[in-house]
Amino acid sequence: MFFLLGGNSEKKARKAEKKQRRKSGELTERAREIFMAGRFPVVTTHEVEGRRIAKVLGLVCCRGFDSEETFFGMACRAMNKGAQAIVGYNENVAFHPDGSKYFSCYGTAVMFEYDPNERDALPLMLQHRFRSMQDDGQGDEDVF
Repeated sequence: MFFLLGGNSEKKARKAEKKQRRKSGELTERAREIFMAGRFPVVTTHEVEGRRIAKVLGLVCCRGFDSEETFFGMACRAMNKGAQAIVGYNENVAFHPDGSKYFSCYGTAVMFEYDPNERDALPLMLQHRFRSMQDDGQGDEDVF
């Protein structure tokens, strides 16, 4: 009878956790697609050749047992901050006695100065919004 009144909090918590994991996986997959398309540079140097850094958004990092999931998790966190690239990228691997590896990836999320001649010059968050405004006929190309 208790569960009929909404008192089964364990089940609700498990359901919310499962939903969050699924959403996180979708975001990581999106970050993977953007990185593989060459639209999100990750470099070990402290600058990207040909681009000037306008704003430093801060440190982004991710840790885990899978190297790809860790790397793209870090990229996803940077994109969620509005970053256009990661500079100063570094990674560490810790080897455990049981044979498993633990990966740590970190870098600095940055935004570039706006260049109207470059197609992907806007942050990823604004590109979608700007393109939808153009499709509706509301956007003015001279605004950005």
